[in-house]
Amino acid sequence: MKQQKRNIAIVCGGDSSEHDVSLRSAQGIYSFIDKERYNAFIVDVKGTNWQVELPDGTTSRVNMNDFSYKADGKTCFFDYAYITIHGTPGENGIMQGYFDLVGIPYSTSDVLVEAMTFNKFVLNQYLRGYGVRVAESVLVRRGQESVIDKKKIIDTVGMPCFVKPANDGSSFGVSKVKKPDQLAAALRVAMMESDEVMVESFLEGTEITVGCYKTKEKEVVFPVTEVVTKNEFFDYDAKYNGQVEEITPARISPELSERAQKLTSAIYDILHCRGIIRIDYIISPQGDITMLEINTTPGMTATSFIPQQVKAAGLNMGDVLTDIIENQF
Repeated sequence: MKQQKRNIAIVCGGDSSEHDVSLRSAQGIYSFIDKERYNAFIVDVKGTNWQVELPDGTTSRVNMNDFSYKADGKTCFFDYAYITIHGTPGENGIMQGYFDLVGIPYSTSDVLVEAMTFNKFVLNQYLRGYGVRVAESVLVRRGQESVIDKKKIIDTVGMPCFVKPANDGSSFGVSKVKKPDQLAAALRVAMMESDEVMVESFLEGTEITVGCYKTKEKEVVFPVTEVVTKNEFFDYDAKYNGQVEEITPARISPELSERAQKLTSAIYDILHCRGIIRIDYIISPQGDITMLEINTTPGMTATSFIPQQVKAAGLNMGDVLTDIIENQF
């Protein structure tokens, strides 16, 4: 008897500034997933309006009580959720908590890991305790902007520095501050995206990113990608509008590549991650590797970092997604 195909929900959208980017990632995953093995459906989540796209081009509202939907007069259920929301609620633990409640396995790490990796300041302080090199940073909460000691902040992080939303998965609200009198305006911009803002040291060096996933049977760390942009930093235009050069494998020594890959694997284990993650780093001219941030729902369009790295590793994206899905069963 032929085994019935699993129904896979590719959960995308969300409530952040990266809603539309998430839809593109969902289309990428839909194109990669093994259709011989799975029935794949795109589920667009926006507030409390959750819609599943049906094969005939229509949509059906998702019942949030059990994550079911109606098709041809029948109630249908999903076996698995592949979360590809960038930002809230898919990258901060909220969606993971929901799927835990309704009993549906999902592709990412659990609630605690997602919440912690989403808050850049909390993540840095946690990993620092494990000996991971991170940039110096100061946290500013909403309401503190007018009373903070700007000189103390600058003395801690130096100048230039970055001001970025602490609780956000996107490149929105990020500023590079070159002069002390620019700090207040940068804080206001970042506060538009998050109630907590991180002021972080600027690090000179080569930016790289490394993807990784693990299952019960194997560990896969992808080739290192070098990120080169003529912009001030890897901002939204660099990330999504092509204003960047992405070189895989990176133009660094085999020894540095191996160190970055081993560090990525170690951080994956420290946090007890699940699914595919991607970690961004800066390599100093002296060869020090500093972690910048962790992406637990990395972009998955055909030109995103992870598909590039999978291809460079000689692997197939469909097989990788099958690994991720089947690891939960």
